[in-house]
Parts: sequence; C-alpha cells; structure tokens
Amino acid sequence: MIETRTIGRTGLDVTTLSFGCAGIGNLYRAVSREDAEATLAMAWGAGIRYFDTAPRYGHGLSERRLGDFLRDKPSDAYVVSTKVGRLLKPVPENEVPDYGFVDPLPFRADYDYSYDGVMRSLEFSLARLGLNKVEILFVHDIGALTHGAEENARHFRDLMDGGMKALDELKSAGVIKAVGLGVNEVEICLETMARTPIDCILLAGRYTLLDRNAEAELLARCAEAGTSLIIGGVFNSGILATGAKPGAPFNYEPASEDILERVRGLEAVAQKHGVSLGGAAMAFPLMSPVVASVLIGTAKPSSLERNLDLLKETVPAAAWPEFEAFALRS
Repeated sequence: MIETRTIGRTGLDVTTLSFGCAGIGNLYRAVSREDAEATLAMAWGAGIRYFDTAPRYGHGLSERRLGDFLRDKPSDAYVVSTKVGRLLKPVPENEVPDYGFVDPLPFRADYDYSYDGVMRSLEFSLARLGLNKVEILFVHDIGALTHGAEENARHFRDLMDGGMKALDELKSAGVIKAVGLGVNEVEICLETMARTPIDCILLAGRYTLLDRNAEAELLARCAEAGTSLIIGGVFNSGILATGAKPGAPFNYEPASEDILERVRGLEAVAQKHGVSLGGAAMAFPLMSPVVASVLIGTAKPSSLERNLDLLKETVPAAAWPEFEAFALRS
C-alpha cells in the first residue's frame, strides 16, 4: 500500500500519491468513459485513495466521472478534493467556451469567490459527483497569473470578505475537513497566508526537481503555519518526463534553451546514479516533510502504469546535491 501523510493539523490522512482528474475531464483530448473508468480502477488498485477534481475540468465532466467511480466504494476509504471559485452556467452548444477540454459538458464557468459563490459551488459539485461529501475544498486559480493584477484585486477582496468565511463555516460545521488553495503561483499563497490560516495548498509546477520557486519562502512559511503542500505538475508540463527533446514543453510552452540546458544537466545526474529523470522528479517533492502528496494526472492506464513504476525507483542520496546545480530559482 501507498503510505499516508496528514494534511496540516487537520488529522486528515491522504496517500502520498494522489490522482488528478483533469485528464478524465478530456483535457486536450477526448477520453472515453471506459478509458476513464479503467484509469481510475488502476489508480485504486495501486492503492491511491486521494482524488482531486474541479468544476473546470471538462465543465463538470471530471466530477461526474469521478463520482460514478467512487459511488460504490466505502465512503471512509477515500479522500476527495474539489474546488471553488467558478460557477458553471448552462449555455447553448455553440456558446461553450474553449478552456482546453475536448467535448466538454455544455457550460461556461463564471468566476465567483464570494460567500454565496462558495456555498453554491460546493452544492453543485456534490450534485455532479453524486456524493454527499468532499473532504477538501481548494480555492481555484486565485491570483494575478489567472486574472491580472486589477481583476485579481477584486476577486481577492471577495475571497477575503466572503469566500473564506464560507469555507471556515463549512469546516467548523464538519462539512469539510480542510481548506486550501489550488494555484500555479507562489505569491498568492504567501499573500493569502498572511491574511488567513489555510490547511493546504495544491501547488502546480513550482516545487519540482527543476523549478524551485516555492523553496525560498513558501516551504518555511508552510512549516511554521502547519500548512501542507500537495504538489502537482511534477514534470513541469512534460519536460521532466520526456527529457530535453526539441519542442519539449515547460510550463505549457516550448522550453527555452536555458531550460533545455538545465534539463540536460538533470538527465546526466540521473543517468550517473542509475535512475530515470522521471523517477527523480516523482521522488523529489516527497523529500520535504511539508509535502503531503504528489498529484499525478492522466487518463491512460498505460501512462499511469509508467508513473507508478517511476515511483518504485530509489534515488541514491548522493544524487540530490548534484541535482541542485541545475535547479531554476527566481
């Protein structure tokens, strides 16, 4: 079985390997219901018991598929997180926005970080899941990276003035067990933590073997506050899985020559110590006690199987200091 770690000071345990459900919401490509179920079944069979989804993923499709899979499982056997900050609204088929999901459900997503928005978002998510509980609610994509500085200031006020009150009430009432952020940038994490306590942060791509932007300040702040990290994007969009191939993606764009050179260095260190680059990338975040789980997302059983095999690799202790020379720090 996969080991577990506790989320902050909540007493909620999650498996150190978790499953991200964007892929089963048809991220970038259409996925059949059968393939989605087969991938979830493989994750379950491997011992993964923490699943993360969001209204955005397939405009609700991911939540529906995950809930269908979990419905006959013992409710105390798994942990689910979903997200708030967007409300889905039905639209005609020809008005469905392109958020990067293929053949999504016919909805658009409107940002809403208010008290009522958070309460409605949870209610709608539970209905799509067909479940009567989720354990973790993440505030999704708050921050200037998503909204721009001016718009984010407005959304952040809504969150601080209302949304966080709703989340605190839900946690105090025992409806949820943990509150967090689901973001791709470090700055908004520090800004939020300066204003209000949170239990966990799902941080994508900013604490990896290559990208160490979270290292300078956020890790220490999390340790001090008792806030756990769940790390997504451990392959930085793919380059730490494929290696420094021409056109390899880093943060959803073709990697620059500087990034390619750094990854070549990481590859050389991995080869020297007899491990794969992907295996080192999977293992790296869990070296920190602040990290509760590493989130992997796919909709292909074969891809999940490869990632599970990577997790079995043992990275020699001597390799870690050598990787440091090629890390990207802000």
